[in-house]
Amino acid sequence: MARAIAGDQAAYGELVARYTALAHRTAYLLGAGADAGDVVQEAFVKAYRKLGTFREDADFKPWLLKIVANETKNLHRGRRRRNLMELKIGAMTETVDHDDPGTLVDDSRTKLLEAVGSLPEHDRQVVTCRYLLDLSEAETAQTLNIAKGTVKSRLSRALAKLRPMMEEVAHDR
Repeated sequence: MARAIAGDQAAYGELVARYTALAHRTAYLLGAGADAGDVVQEAFVKAYRKLGTFREDADFKPWLLKIVANETKNLHRGRRRRNLMELKIGAMTETVDHDDPGTLVDDSRTKLLEAVGSLPEHDRQVVTCRYLLDLSEAETAQTLNIAKGTVKSRLSRALAKLRPMMEEVAHDR
């Protein structure tokens, strides 16, 4: 990190290589959909420009993901709200074998993502960061620029909403 801050482009390139997949997944899950690549590219450009403001004692991952989250929010400004989960399952749904256990897992995952997508934006973002991106509460708070207690309360509220939806899916089996 120190080399990148000092202007070493190769060192920054290593950071880009290390975090691109996570940044892309974050942008996608936060609602960028097909524009996730553009969001990630813009986030890395902004991060590079702001390296001088990065505190060397801080962790790069939540700092970068905060920029990705903000860029995703910028993408949504002035647009209608889109569904968070734009799943492309066309081919998979055409050849579903309901006796195949793998299909049941895929179907449950799809239902879960749809349920998460139906949550209000703030709750959806917290669930996405915490459970789909596997960030800690502290990293989630830092990424979304909210207090750790807010992460906990939003998670509690979101999980209370998700529980009945997922119980319904389980009973349909």
